[in-house]
Amino acid sequence: MHNVETMAYVNALPWHGLGQRLALHEPIEVWMERAGMNWRIESAGVQFDTADDDVQRREFSGQKVLYRSDTKAPLAIVSDRYQVVQPAEILEFYRDLTDLGGFELETAGVLKDGKKFWALARTGQNVTLKGRDEVNGYLLLATGCDGTLATTAQFTSVRVVCQNTLAIALSKDAGAVKVPHRSQFDAQTVKRQLGVAIASWDDFMMRMKALSECRVNAKTTEAFLQRVLTYPATGASDHGTIAVNDRAVKVVHHLFTGRGMGSSFSSSANTAWGLVNAVTEFVDHHRRARSEDHRLDAAWFGQGADLKKKAWDEALALIS
Repeated sequence: MHNVETMAYVNALPWHGLGQRLALHEPIEVWMERAGMNWRIESAGVQFDTADDDVQRREFSGQKVLYRSDTKAPLAIVSDRYQVVQPAEILEFYRDLTDLGGFELETAGVLKDGKKFWALARTGQNVTLKGRDEVNGYLLLATGCDGTLATTAQFTSVRVVCQNTLAIALSKDAGAVKVPHRSQFDAQTVKRQLGVAIASWDDFMMRMKALSECRVNAKTTEAFLQRVLTYPATGASDHGTIAVNDRAVKVVHHLFTGRGMGSSFSSSANTAWGLVNAVTEFVDHHRRARSEDHRLDAAWFGQGADLKKKAWDEALALIS
């Protein structure tokens, strides 16, 4: 079963083969309809029944139920202070960027029955590393109403040969703006904050090039994989310790040494950039998941995203 409720896209078919293909440069209103984002999040008070009471319904103060305006399906129970971001606001964020800024919407859609939704636009920034290794810049805007995701505007890179996605984060906050749901989302404020971060593409590009020129040997490769591909041990006597994910190490090593998409490019073969891409390909395409859309959710917003950032940071340490 797919978590992708609805989705629209342009250009190449996305990761799971779902969605409605649109022509280039369609207006925001068309995207809203075809991506299944033309509904609103509504709210109602929380009530409950008690079997041994004459009062049939009781109110639970301080909380509210969020639900879809079209299907009436419940989405989450949140506090009264929770600030809702509507699906339409995610797409409206891009209106002036696509009309005047040269951005191009590429995908938009709804995950988990409406609990998360996003839009992804190409910024027009790109770089080609040696060996025809092309990487394009994107801006992802996503939010959730189930308590798992702040409204996040994140610069992201996509490696064309394999569609690997990697967040552009040069420091703790560079490249991303996060608005928690206790605060009001203001699109123009976020864009002003991102205005400074747009210049981060140049720094990111320089670091990609440096990684593509950093040669690694078998010993360095093994040590890198042992540091990155770990998980907390769960045994009673293993409290606070870290274990190496041997299966993941084996898969990523195979991807790095020739089985990965683009692994034979001169930018990737036996380089730190190749190590980063082996990990990102593993997360985006090979990591165990209940479905392809669960994998996407994790790769963009969850443990997969954290793993890719860890690989990026470890790779940068090789050139520092």
